[in-house]
Amino acid sequence: MDAVNSQRSNHEELVIVGSGPAGWTAALYSARASLRPLVFEGAFSPENQDAGLLPMGQLTTTGDIENYPGFPKGDARTYIQTALDPERVAVLPYDTFDDSRANAAISGAVLVELMRRQAVNFGARVVSEDVVRVDFRTRPFKLWDSQGELTEAHAVIIASGASARWLELDSEERYKGRGVSACAVCDAAAPRFFQQPLAVVGGGDSAVEEALYLTRFASRVYLIHRRDVLRASPILTQRALNSEKIVPVWNRVVREVLGDEQRGVTAVTLCDPKEPGVQERLDVAGVFVAIGRRPNVAFLDGALELDAQGYIKRIGWSAATSVPGVFVAGDVADPVYRQAVIAAGSGAMAALDAQRFLNELER
Repeated sequence: MDAVNSQRSNHEELVIVGSGPAGWTAALYSARASLRPLVFEGAFSPENQDAGLLPMGQLTTTGDIENYPGFPKGDARTYIQTALDPERVAVLPYDTFDDSRANAAISGAVLVELMRRQAVNFGARVVSEDVVRVDFRTRPFKLWDSQGELTEAHAVIIASGASARWLELDSEERYKGRGVSACAVCDAAAPRFFQQPLAVVGGGDSAVEEALYLTRFASRVYLIHRRDVLRASPILTQRALNSEKIVPVWNRVVREVLGDEQRGVTAVTLCDPKEPGVQERLDVAGVFVAIGRRPNVAFLDGALELDAQGYIKRIGWSAATSVPGVFVAGDVADPVYRQAVIAAGSGAMAALDAQRFLNELER
């Protein structure tokens, strides 16, 4: 167990639920304001792994991060080893300290670990459990974790993120971060994808937007859709069909992602969903899955107002929610941008709003 878990109380000023860029930035800002936040980072359990809900957020499944300010390419290995505790260094991706990383961009897993350490350095406390139930009807608010323990708090920040919908293939899991991605804006500029044939899976607005974005980097983009017509808006559909680089692959689903340890993804196996026994190979260097995202709100069970897409609804431009004293940050309230830097900014907003709320609160 992490040493920062040992200082927990059942009565808290501020509780933060979530451990991605939004949650750690909220923890950093509120810790520097002497609020000593308690962060529920989630449990490292087989159930969470199967559901794509492991702690530290989606950034851990992203390869190199080249668009987060302040982290240019360079040999960061010594800094990482001195900034993080040895037990946290041990869980970083296997290639973090390879010689091949001597002039590389920082990885998503390393970046979020550094965010965590920075928050802890200023006094944030961490519980490696999930919040499974809440009661926001009266204050102090009540939160129950996966061990059944109750924590009460005068303010809460929800930063539980959103999970990409995946194809649920074993081979897809094997190559996440090594050619399989759910975010073109995050990963498309990686050298492995430059001037290579790539695949996008999906047929809605998100899939078409991913495909159009990838045309800046790829030699060709195969847009794989299980039907013979896209579900995207007419204007996006027309742009995709008019693109010289985008090749629609109609009436096909991905059965397997192929690759090897050295190169990562090298191809996919496709079939007609009506004739799964007939398979064909498509050579690609990357697979971008764009079949939707789901905000991680099940544990709230209706405690906060959601928008039509199921994301937590914010009040105006603030981080406030439908319950005064409960704030939101990151992808759990963002169906549009889904970027680490934007999630981090919203975490700062939520922490500042929570600080003002607690300052004005009569106890």
